[in-house]
Amino acid sequence: MVQLDYPVWLRIEHWVNVLFVTLLIRSGIEILGTHPKLYWRDDSRPGTEWARFTRKTMPTDKLYDTLDEEESYSSIVSLPGHKHLGMGRHWHFVTVMGWILTGIVYYILLFATGQWHRYIPYSWSIFSDAWNDVLTYLSFKLPALLPGQPLDAVQKLAYAFVIFILAPFQILTGAAQSPAVEAHFPWYVRLWGGRQGARSLHFFGLLAFIGFIAVHLMMVGLWGWPQLNALMIFGGVRDLGWALAASLVIIAAIVLVHVAATVWSLKSPRMVQRALGFVISQGRLFFLRPMASRQNYSPSQLSPEHRVNGKPPDSDDYKVMAVHNFVSWKLEVGGLVENPMTFTLADLRALGEKQTQRVLHNCVQGWSSIGEWSGVPFRNVVEMVKPLPQARHICFLTMQDTGRDEPAAEGEGQFYEVIDMSLARHPQCLLAYEMNGRPLPIKHGAPLRLRIENQVGFKMAKWIERIEFISDYKGIGDGMGGWREDNVYYDKDVEV
Repeated sequence: MVQLDYPVWLRIEHWVNVLFVTLLIRSGIEILGTHPKLYWRDDSRPGTEWARFTRKTMPTDKLYDTLDEEESYSSIVSLPGHKHLGMGRHWHFVTVMGWILTGIVYYILLFATGQWHRYIPYSWSIFSDAWNDVLTYLSFKLPALLPGQPLDAVQKLAYAFVIFILAPFQILTGAAQSPAVEAHFPWYVRLWGGRQGARSLHFFGLLAFIGFIAVHLMMVGLWGWPQLNALMIFGGVRDLGWALAASLVIIAAIVLVHVAATVWSLKSPRMVQRALGFVISQGRLFFLRPMASRQNYSPSQLSPEHRVNGKPPDSDDYKVMAVHNFVSWKLEVGGLVENPMTFTLADLRALGEKQTQRVLHNCVQGWSSIGEWSGVPFRNVVEMVKPLPQARHICFLTMQDTGRDEPAAEGEGQFYEVIDMSLARHPQCLLAYEMNGRPLPIKHGAPLRLRIENQVGFKMAKWIERIEFISDYKGIGDGMGGWREDNVYYDKDVEV
């Protein structure tokens, strides 16, 4: 029988896990606050949410977009707080990467050293023993520990649940919210009841972790905090005073990390965006970028209404074009290409067979919708203009002026987005001029918008007027790869 002591690696993993889980909880709350409503259906239809964490009521007599639904949570509970989704996403995904690596090391050492005996039951009788332990706790007594083990039956089951079920559950439901995973493996999303089902289940996992932490702290107090704290510091019940001092130092260091992360994010968001974004992008490009969309939802699954994100152009020129069904609109395609071209809407409609795709739309804020989009495969346009070898990115310039059309937005200027050349040839990368069998509505990007199904919604530029093939995007705007990247510090590559 392996001696179930408290080896150094176990104690280190414990405190590292405390740091990562608390960072995940706070950054997760920041992400939730951007669309503080939870649904079971993928259409995210207003009024069908089963839970809401906002008092805002949206108007019914005018167009509003989902940016109007954002909540500003305090930095005490969210990271960094105050409607900073870009920062929240950076911290959440970097922490997820660290947490998963920590978990892999933990599992390896757990089974390599025999410490798995601490958590995995030997027989089904542990369930009846656990029930008896619960009754003992309810009688305000402490149950006996399992023979030769540091836990009672109910504690052992609780730890086994968190380590082998709850933690993987959170990772799997998180992956089910990745646009790239959803696009490439639509069957996987269906396992969780759809994208919104996965989001709701992920929220229940968050509550389970918070509940476990609360009960865990209570149990430590009941069983003797000084002694158990010494075990987690020194591996034995000794030097209780020094153990107390050491644990307070560790807790203070964890709190300091949270404070530093919050202050750094609020005061130097661009630095955080660059530093954390570099780490995240490497993982995305390796694991998620190759995942081309394979979606093909049925007509019966189309959402009755598609939510809106971003206000349409309000210029007189745009209004005149809209009144005349955009017959005077032209799309210019140029930059680093051999054959610059200009297209009218009629030209695009005449470019070969129209492609139609029924796909799941993922907004960066959390809502989703299933729509049918029709238009020109972007790869066809790419082949016609013949990009030069040095063209590595594509910039989509739109007719939206954010200072005029979204006065509540942070930042001004022409809305633009940049994608990498590799995405242009994905089979479901589309220049869409129809939605659900009808001409593209103004609120959804008429006359032309981009559809690129392994990305979140804001990368799919609407109201497009020019497409530029470029070698580098550092000289455009603030050089981060898009208007939202420049102004609200979103990540450029958003396959998750």
